[in-house]
Amino acid sequence: MDLSDLVRTLSDVLRTKTLKLVTAESCTGGLISSLITDLAGSSDILDRGFVTYSNQSKSDMLGVSPLTLDKFGAVSQETATEMARGALERSQADLAISVTGIAGPSGGTDEKPVGLVYIGFARRDGESIATKHLFHGDRQTIRFVTAKTALETVLGKIGE
Repeated sequence: MDLSDLVRTLSDVLRTKTLKLVTAESCTGGLISSLITDLAGSSDILDRGFVTYSNQSKSDMLGVSPLTLDKFGAVSQETATEMARGALERSQADLAISVTGIAGPSGGTDEKPVGLVYIGFARRDGESIATKHLFHGDRQTIRFVTAKTALETVLGKIGE
């Protein structure tokens, strides 16, 4: 399924289930929200989007604990989970998706290489998860694959 079909399908499912989504994006810089709002009527399914690139913005806007950032880093399962939960708490949405990672071309380490991305998902009913991914390619490719995987994650979770 190409990206535009994926967004259309996700939008239709969210609209049918009367669910709203909130995004909390770091490495994608608002790409997920942008893809959703490319479709007319997206206000029916997207409550808001947070772009929290710096650690300070993750704390200020989403309530990510400075202790989490210090202990695990911005690119971690723990941070992705707190980003998703924080986005839900600061919105009227039913579901949240968060992304944090290293899109490159620099910034990677042996422990956290370029292409490492964590995608978080949370529901208002309390479920929250974060999954680890290692994507390959240049910066643009990593960002687009991250956005696509995040959208697929939401679609998969609401289909459960």
